[in-house]
Amino acid sequence: MILNESPQLTVEGCRARQQRLREKMNALGIERALVVTPEHVQYLTGFRPHWLMHAAALVDLEGDCVLVAPNAEPDFHAADRVEPFEAQWNATLRQEQREAIAEVLHRLEDERPVSRWGGEFTACFHHAKTAMGGEPVADLDPVLWEMRRIKDADEIGMIQKAIDCTDAMYRRAKEIIQPGITELEVFNRLHAAAVREAGEALTGLGNDFQCNSPGGPARAGMVTADGELYILDLGPGYRGYYADNCRAFAVNGQPTDGQLKAWNAIVSIFDIVDEMVKPGASCRELYDRCKARLDEADPTGSFWHHLGHGIGLYPHEAPHLNPAWDDVFQEGEIFTVEPGLYYDGLKAGIRIEENYLVTADGVKQLTVTPRELA
Repeated sequence: MILNESPQLTVEGCRARQQRLREKMNALGIERALVVTPEHVQYLTGFRPHWLMHAAALVDLEGDCVLVAPNAEPDFHAADRVEPFEAQWNATLRQEQREAIAEVLHRLEDERPVSRWGGEFTACFHHAKTAMGGEPVADLDPVLWEMRRIKDADEIGMIQKAIDCTDAMYRRAKEIIQPGITELEVFNRLHAAAVREAGEALTGLGNDFQCNSPGGPARAGMVTADGELYILDLGPGYRGYYADNCRAFAVNGQPTDGQLKAWNAIVSIFDIVDEMVKPGASCRELYDRCKARLDEADPTGSFWHHLGHGIGLYPHEAPHLNPAWDDVFQEGEIFTVEPGLYYDGLKAGIRIEENYLVTADGVKQLTVTPRELA
């Protein structure tokens, strides 16, 4: 027998999240919560459906958690009850899976009717609303997104595994990047390195694989050249949970004095993170101070994007290190910091990104890949 020791959400973690949701439901005055997005089904039950299949989860204020799963009861879940529906007929995927889910929901509603229920306003499909007896009275989108800011121990393990995949990808990048290699070859080899580290297919693979460019997908026929910098911003998904961190490499292994000067300014930002970030600290104040430091290094204002963001079941979550928001850090959040500078003399820029966990009195860096350009 082969034992699977890969990180996985735990029954205990899922049960704790179900209970926290019940506390929110009580405050909202609703008796039942319905979620239909794969992320929230996984968050609450531990089961993530295949990307071509649908699922749903019901959490009752006074009662059970029910998982509506495609085809059969999954091997792992944290639901009290599983209600399968036929997502396939004779191995053919059904296009009407949502209607089939709604039939199950209607039956469950008949078993135990409720008058007030909540759902994800952005995703709760028409058939579900009909089955549940009308429009939901509470929007669970903001509730669930806010809950997801604080990562449980099982979630941290999943994200750390995704981060381990990026470390394997960067080790491979250091071995293969040289003048003449194509962007698609780099992409393919890094994908393979991540899959080997994960021990299974990934559930996502972003983000930036372009050389001599601030970012973008690998381009057919694009060949790396002497003197260029290669920004790799990698965001593999491991069982639904994302990493997101970045490194830059001198293609010829010999960064110029100007490139090293910009690199030094960028890595100095992480000292500011260590100094400022703790629970209750302002994300906007961190952004402002870091942008001022980068603007000193390049007064043309070539740092033009956010400083970072949370990660988890989605590549961009709260907290937002971005002047468009006014977030504060909370203990248990996992976030990125990605300072960068971009101008012609750098061919075409440098971005370094680290991943952090907010602790009771500061931060713990989760990424371990060296930051050097060569």
